[in-house]
Amino acid sequence: MDTTEPEAAAMIRSICDLSDDHPALARTVEPVFRDFGGLRAFHGRIATLRCHEDNLLLRQTLSTAGEGRVMVVDGGGSLRHALVGDKLGALLLQHGWAGIVVHGAARDVENLRDMPVAVRALAACPTRPRQKGIGELEVAVTFAGVTFRPGEWLYADENGIIVSATPLQ
Repeated sequence: MDTTEPEAAAMIRSICDLSDDHPALARTVEPVFRDFGGLRAFHGRIATLRCHEDNLLLRQTLSTAGEGRVMVVDGGGSLRHALVGDKLGALLLQHGWAGIVVHGAARDVENLRDMPVAVRALAACPTRPRQKGIGELEVAVTFAGVTFRPGEWLYADENGIIVSATPLQ
C-alpha cells in the first residue's frame, strides 16, 4: 500500500474522535507501544499471529497479499529477540499491508523510521529472531488490555490505538 502519511491521516478521523463517537464499540489499547515506522496513522482489518522470538511464520505471512490489513503479533512481550525489522517492513509495503503492531521488539529502527510504513512495537532490540516457523495464525490474541480478533478493525494514530468489532466512521 503506497500511502503517504498525510493521505493515511486523511483516510480516518482522529482516533480520539472515533473513540468519543463510538464509546460502546471502541476498545482502547493500553499506551505501551512506540512508533518505529515512518507512518503514524493507519487502520485496517486485523490479521493475527502468535509467536515467541521466532518470525519465520510472520515473514511468510507478510509475503502474501495484505489487502490493507493490519498484522497484530503477540510475541509474548519478549524483548530478547526482535520480531520485525526493515526487511519485514519492506514486505509490508510490497504486499499491501496497512501496518503492524508487535507485542515484542523491533530492530533496524533507523531504517524503519525512513520507510513509509506503520510499525508499532514495545521497544528496540538488536538481536535477530529465531527462524523455526513456530506460531499460530488467525487466533484471538490478548495483550495491552485488549483482545484482538481476526477480522476486527484497528485504528492507530499519534494518540494511540483503538480496536472495534465493526468499522468506525
